[in-house]
Amino acid sequence: MTIILRHNVPIEAVKTEQEVQSIKQLEDILNNQDSQAKLIGANGEQIDIPESLYQVLRHVVHAMASGQAVSLVPHSYEMTTQQAAEFLNVSRPYVIKLLEQGEIPYIKVGSHRRVCFEDLVRYKEQRDKKRREALNELTQFLQDEGFYDEKNEENDLGLL
Repeated sequence: MTIILRHNVPIEAVKTEQEVQSIKQLEDILNNQDSQAKLIGANGEQIDIPESLYQVLRHVVHAMASGQAVSLVPHSYEMTTQQAAEFLNVSRPYVIKLLEQGEIPYIKVGSHRRVCFEDLVRYKEQRDKKRREALNELTQFLQDEGFYDEKNEENDLGLL
């Protein structure tokens, strides 16, 4: 299961003021929890919340309290090309190009392409890793050539 945070969606737009206050109160409780968290059923039965679920709950509540919308997606979930494009923050035609070039596996359901969410996550992680490596190489090249000095970065930006 993966948590997808959608930024810049005001919580007030999707929740009532009472819900907003309850979510913020829940966030405070979860952040200050020193003992085993428990779920209490309507019949009074108490169930310990496993640590892994507790961490997911904290993450989701924090995101919601910060005004972000949250989606939980099972890794085996199949997405449309439009959903895949939104997840990768690229255009739908670009996703189709990636699929046709074999960068991301997909299946066809009739004439429609479907992409497994797990494959999208793997592609995104590889893409982000390549970007970080390229940025590090560029930074190293600029340092070697004398165009970039980490110690004087603030000064070069006019911050000192």
